[in-house]
Amino acid sequence: MYQTHFGLRELPFTITPDTSFFFGHASHQETLNMLLVAARSGEGFIKVIGEVGTGKTLLCRKFLGALDQDGFVTAYIPNPYVGPMTLLLAVADELGIDYPERLNQHDLLKLLTRYLLDAHANERRVVLCLDEAQAMPIETLEALRLLTNLETERRKLMQVVLFGQPELNAKLDNPAIRQLKQRISFSGGLVPLSLSDIEYYIAHRLSIAGYNGPRLFTDAAIKRLYRASRGVPRLVNILSHKALMAAFGEGVHEVDARNVKMAVRDTESVHGAWLQRMRLTKWLVPRARI
Repeated sequence: MYQTHFGLRELPFTITPDTSFFFGHASHQETLNMLLVAARSGEGFIKVIGEVGTGKTLLCRKFLGALDQDGFVTAYIPNPYVGPMTLLLAVADELGIDYPERLNQHDLLKLLTRYLLDAHANERRVVLCLDEAQAMPIETLEALRLLTNLETERRKLMQVVLFGQPELNAKLDNPAIRQLKQRISFSGGLVPLSLSDIEYYIAHRLSIAGYNGPRLFTDAAIKRLYRASRGVPRLVNILSHKALMAAFGEGVHEVDARNVKMAVRDTESVHGAWLQRMRLTKWLVPRARI
């Protein structure tokens, strides 16, 4: 790859949620601070909304990493598109609770309740994070609410953080789970990066990856990245990685707008949207003549 060419220790623009690359963009840092305050104050339900690719999973892992050093017991469910019983079993597995091979939901709830009471007696707080929460069935959300009914006079014995796409808000408007919606005491939202954010974001990730040379991406490259990605961090990563590959292929040590354009052409999800915008604004010739 291009690591040696650009003097990098590692690839700077992978799309895996590596917390060492966490970028304190305004909405991300504010939401992280909100999560930490809410968790330490013992609130029940917390919600974080963000579009696809805005960094919800990375934020979740950053949050869990901070709690692991602060006397919390944490559980993470990446795919909650399951029935109530399966979700409860997944929570038990995450918390390390032993249970018999065959048991019903009532007995499983008793085991979970006992665990939460023991954790409280030992001054340990339990936080459950669910990623892609917009995919949860209504009946599973209701089972989750019932699980969090246990509380002391001061706080809940289990706190739940829902990370989801905007569709989660619509799901929470369902009258069948109105009690759950009323229990959401803190909410946060992630927004795309601005043009100036992207410049700092790229410099940040390059620095973490070991780059210490002159500015690598030109102003024109940054602007083209912003237009193509619409500020979505995942798309910025994909395009930046491919632009570096293009520059490496040419043997140059600077990424310009032409390299980013090559990356856009090679990325179907971005290229298709870009073409559509161009046609709508008549910047391209009619489709039949392309």
